[in-house]
Amino acid sequence: MGRIFEVRKSAMFARWDKMAKNFTRIGKEIVIAVKAGGSDPNSNAALRRCFQNARSVGMPKDRVEAAIKRAMGKDLVNYDEILYEGYAPHGIAILVETATDNPTRTVANVRMHFTKSGGALGTSGSVAFTFTRMGEFKIRNTGQNLEDLELELIDYGLEEIGEDSEGNIIIRTAYNEFGHMAKALEEKKIEVVTAELTRIPMNTVELGEEAAQDVLKLVDKLEQDEDVQKVYHNLK
Repeated sequence: MGRIFEVRKSAMFARWDKMAKNFTRIGKEIVIAVKAGGSDPNSNAALRRCFQNARSVGMPKDRVEAAIKRAMGKDLVNYDEILYEGYAPHGIAILVETATDNPTRTVANVRMHFTKSGGALGTSGSVAFTFTRMGEFKIRNTGQNLEDLELELIDYGLEEIGEDSEGNIIIRTAYNEFGHMAKALEEKKIEVVTAELTRIPMNTVELGEEAAQDVLKLVDKLEQDEDVQKVYHNLK
């Protein structure tokens, strides 16, 4: 029984860690959005997107409001958004998006994660060209016909449509059509669960289970870093 309890406790702490990381990530996104476009979500589409994403991970309202106040305060922390590129073990391409108030600390930590995991931090442009930047929207599946939805949205920049493992509908657009699609979904009263800019690998690499675990260990280490917002890779 004790062992079962320990396993359950470990899983519970893992969920809490993931939740805390999501709250920190979205909190930084809110600060960046407010700094760029103000604190009124009616006129700041990026902030509205942050609110959607906050709801999707259960971020409390007081945490959202605290992030807005922090962004408007005199002691505002400025975050630099920096992209790092490199290779995980077995030649898997990795992109690391960060938001940091201390780039020197961040690059040292990112390099350490790559080195300790048997990978290597690359130079700017060494990996990014193998990914396509796209807008991605997750909407609830309420029984919509995907073909009908595709026809309805194709004039707003739709490039891909499908379902994820949880049955939600995933809509992807070209990077420069992200705002166009976001506005269309709002006007059509289509509920958006999450909306974000993402990076899709143009080609993926399949590895055996043991080799794939080597890559995923690095991804996990990077995702746990306080300055890291998102990690992308081309592991199949």
